[in-house]
Amino acid sequence: MLDLLKRAPDPDAAVKVTREQIVAALQRAGRRKIDERAEAIRSALNSKHLRVPMALQRAYAVTVKSSVAVIAAVIAEVTALENEMVKRLRKHADAEIYLSQPGMGETLSARALGEFGDDRTRYASPKARKNYAGTSPVTVASGRKTTVNCRYVRNTRLVDSLMRQAMSALSTSPGARAYYDRQRARGVPHNAALRHLANRLVGILDGCLASRTTYNEATAWAHHLAAA
Repeated sequence: MLDLLKRAPDPDAAVKVTREQIVAALQRAGRRKIDERAEAIRSALNSKHLRVPMALQRAYAVTVKSSVAVIAAVIAEVTALENEMVKRLRKHADAEIYLSQPGMGETLSARALGEFGDDRTRYASPKARKNYAGTSPVTVASGRKTTVNCRYVRNTRLVDSLMRQAMSALSTSPGARAYYDRQRARGVPHNAALRHLANRLVGILDGCLASRTTYNEATAWAHHLAAA
């Protein structure tokens, strides 16, 4: 809520902030329950607080204004970078395929594309892409004992993007949701089930890139729906 901090950097300025100004700030920030939040903020701004000497209060007000200016500048630069990233992403030959994947917005698409690369010959198989992504499990066999573990040596920027995609896909793809629910029904913990889903989504992405086709919900999950 930078607007309010800029308008009310100290208690004396805070009590002068009107309800209409608070509501406008909440609306610009895209917040929910605006009336309820506005009342709570106005009540907090007008309540009694311990005070400090006026000279110290003015000094703190200056630091608040300075911090607001710095944060606003950072936000502006981040926005500029995002706009440039999106512009360059949409010019890429693989952009349409990445953006069609469930749970993949512009930011995650750009990150995943940047980390995977666009060399058509880089990954010999979907398994190779999954291994690079760090979503596929590692099977360790010793004598009569076999264990399946997650990969700890991996591209953290890439796997973080893919896990975020998987989380988002739960609410946008019925197939992804059903796949995750089946893992949970088997007793798989949340993080592991999400990793399994991310691994499956990497395979789907690889298939789309290989065939130069965009994502199709029915095609992507046909095998798993039939098995269920």
